[in-house]
Amino acid sequence: MIRLAISVEGETEEEFVKGALGEHLRGKGVHPTGILLGRARRRARRGGNVTMAGLADDMRRLRHSFDAVTSLVDFYGFRDKGAKSADDLVQAILGRIGDVDPRFVFPYVQVHEFEGLLFASPDAFGRILPDAPVPELRSIRLSFKTPEDINDRSETAPSKRIAKLMPSYRKRLDGPKVASEIGIGTIRNECPRFGAWLSRLEALSETAS
Repeated sequence: MIRLAISVEGETEEEFVKGALGEHLRGKGVHPTGILLGRARRRARRGGNVTMAGLADDMRRLRHSFDAVTSLVDFYGFRDKGAKSADDLVQAILGRIGDVDPRFVFPYVQVHEFEGLLFASPDAFGRILPDAPVPELRSIRLSFKTPEDINDRSETAPSKRIAKLMPSYRKRLDGPKVASEIGIGTIRNECPRFGAWLSRLEALSETAS
């Protein structure tokens, strides 16, 4: 079993790694552990404050205790992204980590944020949350080619859209439950960037042998 550390920016992602993602990967010979970024561990309010240097430092440190290391952080809210794309950020972070084997140490930046993955199946909200405005959530999903294309702006990011439609939505508790209801297979099929990352995670046990 490959021991995989996933550096995460918040408790929502941490719960996702424990739940839906972890259950899937353990069947592939990979045991993931979500570990809050250093800054997140020291904050009462977590998430949305990631930097290239902070993530690189955490991943470098985790490599000493795990067989493989990756990350699950949002492009939206990345503090020092500037004009960089998500792929630019990945390369910049990898460069800051230093001399590592990229087969086993590879940053991942989700476009545009974790909540975008939940739009892989808007109907799942209704099965978990009785007051979910499913037609409105479906309408948002149909306005974009993929869930990962939903906007990277303070007013229209996926989490902002959900919060506006559903004030009772609890990010840390409800988000991972909706993800589990959707299922990793559906998220993979609907979200190509996430799907490519998942394939790399699944291949870790084979790569290590």
